[in-house]
Amino acid sequence: MRALIQRVSEASVTVDGNVIGEIGEGLLILVCAMQGDTEANADTLATKTSKLRIFKDDDGKMNTSLLDAGGSALVVSQFTLAADTSRGNRPGFSTAARPDVGEPLYEYFSDKMRALGITVAQGQFGADMKVALVNDGPVTISMEF
Repeated sequence: MRALIQRVSEASVTVDGNVIGEIGEGLLILVCAMQGDTEANADTLATKTSKLRIFKDDDGKMNTSLLDAGGSALVVSQFTLAADTSRGNRPGFSTAARPDVGEPLYEYFSDKMRALGITVAQGQFGADMKVALVNDGPVTISMEF
């Protein structure tokens, strides 16, 4: 699975003019299931994300995890993370998992984050979403497992 993780002071996702998920301090996690991904990939990504030390400690250094900071996560499905831009000017997305595989893995990832003790808000898989965020730092990290 691929993820683009952004440390935020706030973030929200809107579908059809309605806010369906929002958080204060925490992580906006754009996530994409790739062909061949399994629940094991989602487990690894969730565990690593929850323990990633990218929040400031009392000395102002990035030394605190989402779990330690008590922050929340806004998890948004983002199949365009699978973009292949190696040929031409139009990205290809053939390496993304099909929706019938991607959606359950997206839900599984979100549930795994909750099981780790993180408050999770979500986007809507496959919807046309508007994502708003205030990137804190900015801190943006990509990961793949």
